[in-house]
Amino acid sequence: MATYLPTLKQLQYLVALQDHGHFGRAADACFVTQSTLSAGLRELETLIGVILVERTRRVVRFTPLGDRIADKARRVLREAEELGDMARAAGRPLSGEMRMSVIPTIAPFMLPRILPRLRRDYPDLKLFLREEPSGPACEGLHHGRADCVLLALPYACGEVASQFLFDDRLFIAGQPGDMGNVSLAMPSAEIDETRLLLLEDGHCLKDHALSACARPELRAEATMMGTSLHTIVQMIDNGLGLTMLPEMALKAGILDHTGLVARPLDAANPARKIALVWRRGSPREKDFQLLATVLAEAA
Repeated sequence: MATYLPTLKQLQYLVALQDHGHFGRAADACFVTQSTLSAGLRELETLIGVILVERTRRVVRFTPLGDRIADKARRVLREAEELGDMARAAGRPLSGEMRMSVIPTIAPFMLPRILPRLRRDYPDLKLFLREEPSGPACEGLHHGRADCVLLALPYACGEVASQFLFDDRLFIAGQPGDMGNVSLAMPSAEIDETRLLLLEDGHCLKDHALSACARPELRAEATMMGTSLHTIVQMIDNGLGLTMLPEMALKAGILDHTGLVARPLDAANPARKIALVWRRGSPREKDFQLLATVLAEAA
């Protein structure tokens, strides 16, 4: 009796639909028409003899079995990708496609410095970038949407391998009249917690900043409202308080064209650790280690 197996393309359609919850968006993510994706999923359901997705005009709802099969499909697709990774790893270093997620408090400050060198030294590398907070980035790594993540540690990213790149020191920024002697580091005890503005939940820089200060009252009193460091800088420039910025943002000129000044933070752990992480046991581990070395040298 012949055995009929789902195609990788059908599994890709199923996973995309689970990710996006919408046939049109899933089709866009797969670079096919909506009718092509829908037909592929119906063929898959016919092939295995069960309904995976309940379709209505407004809602796409996976059946319990559909959810389980989609989860299994993710693992199958990841294994299939690793077959290609093994072949690429045996060829030239840092070549072919690579998907890297970068957190928002790193991407705009570090990428402009490192991408020109990567293009120059590794022209065969097609690096696809996604900017997203640490949580979604790590989730995407484990689900196979990303091959590696450039993020700040400490952060609980699951079972990953990592390579440390460099320490990124934290600074206090504010109006000159609020900053005291800018030639000296600012002790964390001098920070006015009622005037501190930090990134909202979901950004690990907030947790790194609060952890560095070792002052529990900061977490209770500080205002978490900024969606980006550039937005926070504009609020501080308009006299709304103080904030914490990483050194890489200062070097990239985030305070240019403002009236703000910055002082290094004087604390027990005044820096976050920038690292590249990838799935443990990946066949492209040597590529990731080389990429981490290049990133550290170019930063």
